[in-house]
Amino acid sequence: MSTHFSWLHPLVLLSFLSCAYLPVCLADAEPPTTATGPQILEEFGRQQPQTAARSTTIAEHERQVIMFTIGAALLLLLLATASVGIAVGVFGKPLFLLHMILAGLTVTLALVHVIVGLVWFFPF
Repeated sequence: MSTHFSWLHPLVLLSFLSCAYLPVCLADAEPPTTATGPQILEEFGRQQPQTAARSTTIAEHERQVIMFTIGAALLLLLLATASVGIAVGVFGKPLFLLHMILAGLTVTLALVHVIVGLVWFFPF
């Protein structure tokens, strides 16, 4: 069995010995200068505040419109889920799968609505 893998031993040995031929990185002769606390604070004070690009900020009115749209869609999904649920439960219609799909979409959209509302409107 060792004759089948006779090429493996030199390959492993070569891979370990190749590390000796890698160039060694030398440390800098001069250590980097470290800034003190007041120097760092002065640098922050000198920096100009950067304004965010228009594409990344959403105005307050746009946020309210987006939340209203999500809320309206959520209300429609909730009414549709309730209607199909009543049709299944009271009238015995074979729409249980549709009811479960609508319920899943309603819960998902409700979670999105809550998360977006917390992130945009709750002051952390």
